[in-house]
Amino acid sequence: MNNKIKLSKSIVGEKEKQAIATVIDEAYLGMGHFVQDFENKLKEYLNIKHVVCVNTGTAALHLAVMSAGLKPRDEVLVQSLTFVSCFQAITAAGMVPVACEVLPQTGIIDLKDAEKRITKRTKAIMPIHYMGGVGDLDAIYAFARKHNLRVIEDASHAFGTVYNGKKIGSFGDIICFSFDGIKNITTGEGGIVVTNDDAVAEFIKDARLLGVQKDTEKRYQGARSWEFDVVHQGYRYHMSNIFAAIGLVQLGRLESEFKPARQKLASKYDASLKDCDGIELFEQDYSKVVPHIYVIKVKDGLRDALRDHLLQDNIETGIHYYPNHLLTFFSENKISLPVTEKVYSQILTIPLHPAVTDTDQDRVIKSILGFFNDKNRRSL
Repeated sequence: MNNKIKLSKSIVGEKEKQAIATVIDEAYLGMGHFVQDFENKLKEYLNIKHVVCVNTGTAALHLAVMSAGLKPRDEVLVQSLTFVSCFQAITAAGMVPVACEVLPQTGIIDLKDAEKRITKRTKAIMPIHYMGGVGDLDAIYAFARKHNLRVIEDASHAFGTVYNGKKIGSFGDIICFSFDGIKNITTGEGGIVVTNDDAVAEFIKDARLLGVQKDTEKRYQGARSWEFDVVHQGYRYHMSNIFAAIGLVQLGRLESEFKPARQKLASKYDASLKDCDGIELFEQDYSKVVPHIYVIKVKDGLRDALRDHLLQDNIETGIHYYPNHLLTFFSENKISLPVTEKVYSQILTIPLHPAVTDTDQDRVIKSILGFFNDKNRRSL
């Protein structure tokens, strides 16, 4: 049997091992100067005023919602087609996620649908940069200004993506990234919140360290606060030196290695699958988008059959994502989102990561096209 082609994979090697060894040799594994160095390198890369490192992307979203000046039970507009971390972050902060439709062409929040769901308690919108694309981000910010909403971008899929000549995270209100094991860069686990808002940044710096005021500077020096005050809820969400050391190496590999590899793979999928009658592609410009995943829409109710076919060919697939409004914990209002539900029934994620070789990708493409050719033959 052919080797298994993995859906996703952590791309780490000797340089990351050496970076971890350096931290171990210094014998200070917690939050210290490696975290500060990583934050500074990220600020330079993104050209943004504040970068705050945390231990997961979910923690980044949670603290971002907490920092936005919302009151308990205020509402956050968010598309249902996203990972559950978005909804959990909103509820963890004491707010209410309001599930919205997506645009089927992009997988991005449908603003016309979102506008119908605005109430007097709507205070924020959380656009999800699905697959690494951001849709019409100008329209999202115009929508937010019109309705006086904070914008909390979940850019977990979009590290490295460029919009109107600017990197995602270099502008906007509050932007969150995930650096888990399979993202565009990884720290093992981890995430960041980026912003130009001084108050947001200061809140998150304290909140990631259990709310201890001004503890960040002590941690950078390998020390900690012993006499301190706490004025708001906090969590143990800070990043470790081990995570940051991995991230420093990974950031150096992004532009020269990871970004072109991901863009090349996605562009080849587009070119190879665009004429397949059984598939519909999302609208993305891979000269600007750095894709975290590559998702196709399978027509005529054949998604699960194609998934089984690929598995028989030893090709892993995934489904990004099960709509949150259908999950028991978030289904209290029993709403129907027919567009989202249709998109969910079609989507299938196929392998995309820098370790996918040309031969691997050709195998994936051949298997997909072979499946539909066989279906066509059977229908004659």
